[in-house]
Parts: sequence; structure tokens; C-alpha cells
Amino acid sequence: MTQDLGTAVLRHDEYGFSRCLYVVGNEQNYHFQVLKAVLKKMGYEWSAGLFHFSYGMVELPEGKMKSREGTIVDADDLVSEMITTAREVSQELGKLSDFADTEKDEIFRKIGLGALKYFILKVDPKKNMTFNPSESIDFNGNTGPFIQYTYARIKSVFRKADQTGISFDRNNYGNIKAEEKEINLIRLLRRFTDTVSEAADSYSPALVANYCYELSKEYNQFYHDFSILGEPDPARRNFRLALSKVTSSILCSGMNLLGIEMPERM
Repeated sequence: MTQDLGTAVLRHDEYGFSRCLYVVGNEQNYHFQVLKAVLKKMGYEWSAGLFHFSYGMVELPEGKMKSREGTIVDADDLVSEMITTAREVSQELGKLSDFADTEKDEIFRKIGLGALKYFILKVDPKKNMTFNPSESIDFNGNTGPFIQYTYARIKSVFRKADQTGISFDRNNYGNIKAEEKEINLIRLLRRFTDTVSEAADSYSPALVANYCYELSKEYNQFYHDFSILGEPDPARRNFRLALSKVTSSILCSGMNLLGIEMPERM
């Protein structure tokens, strides 16, 4: 406690902050309540700006990690395991069979790290959670790889458009009338900035994570129901390509906020 008291004063002297966040697990709730109360008693008015971001604990399927029992998991080992799992799952699905080894290794790294980060960040940060490596790497459901695959799918659409000589004019939609599912996608796309603002205000990256999942689900439904490159009407094709372009951009931005890289191909 005395160390944290001294450090808090030094931090305020150096940075002159109006708000200071302590990102520490919920097992330390009482400690930070006392820290703030003592600083207030000492006459530091800026102590009102101290905020303990009390996040939930992450457990494994085997139970809580305990240093005394030797059940602590090394982060490097976990990352290595996730990349290995990504390689095994991708090979089983046969998605990367025609890729060069160096490109495959880079994609496995992005998938593995994306799966790990997303699985943790999609949960409300104040709640305890159980991290299951095998569930996190699934290419279906609320996972990082599912969102990454949706992004890569959109990129594939535009590569195919280039290869087949289909031009994309984002300003040429004519007077088309959007279908209901297209309207639903547009409405969801418009929610992105509000979601990011809400996540910042509530210190909850889970809001951005789950938004990216909902957007991926909505786009895949749109992709399933409508032809994009095969649409004979140039104006409607441009409209659907524009929707795809904006979706890929927002998915990339949202996942980037979570520290997750998006592979161009999967």
C-alpha cells in the first residue's frame, strides 16, 4: 500500500492527470478502495480521479491457475499452442493447401493470436471467464477466426472482380431499391461509431468485439442470399460491392482496436 501511495503521488506530479486507471484484477478491489480513501485523507483532491478497472479473472477448463500448485500457464507457451492449433484446424479444413509455407505461417500466427485475443475480449471485462483454446479457434460461431474469415471472404470477392475484369464504381448505384437484408446491413454499419464511443465510455472492448461478430453474421447472410459479382445489373452490383467494401473496412478497424490483425487470405 505504501508503495502505491508514493507511486500515485509521483505519477500525478509527472503527468498532472485528471483521471488515472488501475487495470488490476477484481481480487484487489479492497486494496484500491483503501488507496483512494487514504489519498483523500492526505488532502490530495486529484484522488477523486483514480479509477480501479476491476477486471474478471481468466481461468482454464482445468480450473483456476495457482502459482503455489504450479498450474500457472506461461503466456509464450499459450501463444505457441494457439498458433499450433490454428495450423491443425486450417489443415483439417484444407483452406490453405495452395499457399506458400511462409504465407501459411503468417496466417497461422494471425489466426492463433486473433483467436486468443478475441475469445478473452468478447467477454464483459468485469466478469470471470473460462478460456478454452479449442473453442476459440473454431471457424464458426462467435470467434476471432470467424470474423477474420469473413474479412478474407470479402477481399476474395474483390480479387475475383479484378481477375474477371469487373469494374467497381462506388458512385454509380442508379435508382435501385435496396432489399430488406441490404437495409439491415446498412443499419448495422451505421452503428459502428456509436459502438466504439460506448465502448470507450464504459471501458468495455467486448462491445466492439461482439459488434464485429454481429456484423460478420449479417454480412454472411447477405453474401449467402444475394449474388454480388454475378448480378447482371451494373448499378446493383456496384451497390453490393460498396456494401462489401464498407463492411471489410469496418471489420478491419474494429478488430484493429482489439489488437487483432486481419489476414487478406484464408
